Amino acid sequence: MIRLQLVGGGRMGEALLAGLLRAGWAEPGELAVVERIAARRDELGSAFPGVAVIDAPVPAEGAVIAVKPGDVPEACKEVALAGVRQVLSIAAGVDTGTLESVLGGGVAVVRAMPNTPAVVGCGAAAIAGGASAGQADLDWARSILDAVGIVVEVKEEQLDAVTGLSGSGPAYLFLVAESLIEAGVLVGLPREVAEVLAVQTIIGSGTLLRESDEHAAVLRAAVTSPGGTTAVGLHELERGGVRSAFLAAVQAATERSRQLGRG
Repeated sequence: MIRLQLVGGGRMGEALLAGLLRAGWAEPGELAVVERIAARRDELGSAFPGVAVIDAPVPAEGAVIAVKPGDVPEACKEVALAGVRQVLSIAAGVDTGTLESVLGGGVAVVRAMPNTPAVVGCGAAAIAGGASAGQADLDWARSILDAVGIVVEVKEEQLDAVTGLSGSGPAYLFLVAESLIEAGVLVGLPREVAEVLAVQTIIGSGTLLRESDEHAAVLRAAVTSPGGTTAVGLHELERGGVRSAFLAAVQAATERSRQLGRG
């Protein structure tokens, strides 16, 4: 019996699958991936030996819906026909009411928004249960996402904001990394040196923020001596509107998630 099948072999589904295997959540033979495109099935089969890579849902204990929002209704119909009784959806913007209406009665639905660092066990996800989801269903969904990072429970209406912040957030930070590397090259560092220093600075700063009891603003102030190099650098960032740009980015991504949910 398949313990869990991921319906959708896209980037997020692949990241979640890789993370589950890495964490030992299940054996390869207990997992399946549903992917329509033959060439993509071949890629996934090569990347994940032992995992069943199929073109349509099969009977399973549970399913993760990891397709594009427009493909959710068809995916849900097929999952329901296969007799799946627990569904975790990571499709951006598609609310639990929509999922439940297609899946039919008796199927517990939990909606989530994870992010791609799940592939290295450092994901950030939020979950919200549908009308028919009980605590056991939320615990089941949490066990899947716990295997690849941290999980918080929120109200469903807050999931679009989660999408705008942590769902899209890795791309924002990758852009920061790109910019820091380019800046290092601009001021005279070899690219490989700039890359090592920029990446480690991001990793180290994130780890310090996570493990410290201090707020981000306090940690920032601790690095900033009056009239020093960090102070003038931060002044340029503020002058360039970096803070407001991040605010606008999260707001725009949140609204886009809402639009996708409305179809």
